[in-house]
Amino acid sequence: MWARVLATENTASLAVLRLFLALVMFPHGAQKVLGWFGGAGFSGTMDMFTKMMGIPYIFGLMAVLTEFVGPLLLVAGLATRVAALVLAGEMVVAAVLVHLHNGFFMNWTGKQAGEGFEYHILVVGMALALLIGGGGSWSADRALSRRREGEPLR
Repeated sequence: MWARVLATENTASLAVLRLFLALVMFPHGAQKVLGWFGGAGFSGTMDMFTKMMGIPYIFGLMAVLTEFVGPLLLVAGLATRVAALVLAGEMVVAAVLVHLHNGFFMNWTGKQAGEGFEYHILVVGMALALLIGGGGSWSADRALSRRREGEPLR
C-alpha cells in the first residue's frame, strides 16, 4: 500500500505544484497555530471554531493541523498524496460550510458579506492533481519509493 502512496514520476511540474500549494496554504496554518500574519494563534482559533462557529474541538483541531502540517509535508514531498487529500477535504468543507452562501467570487470590492469559494476550488484542483500524480521531482516520496524499488538514488 505505501508503495502506491509514495510512487511518483520524476516530474518537475508536480514539484512546482506541490511547492506553490504549500506556499499558499502555510500562512493560513501559521495564522491559526502561531498567530503569524495577523492570525489569532492556536487558542484564539480554537475558541473561534468551537465557541463562535460551534465546531466540535476535534474537527477544529484537525483543520488547524491540516493547514499547518500539510504544507510542511508538501514542502518535503513526504506523504504528498495524503497531505493533498486532507487539504482538499478541508477546503471542500470550508467552501460548503462557510463560503458557499457568499457566491463564487472572492470579496475583491468589499461589497459582499464574505469571501466566495473560488480560492477553495483552486486549492482543491491543485490538491487533486497531486493526489493523482504524487510529489514529483525533488520529493521525499520519490526518494523513498526509488529506494524501495532498489533503484539507485541520483
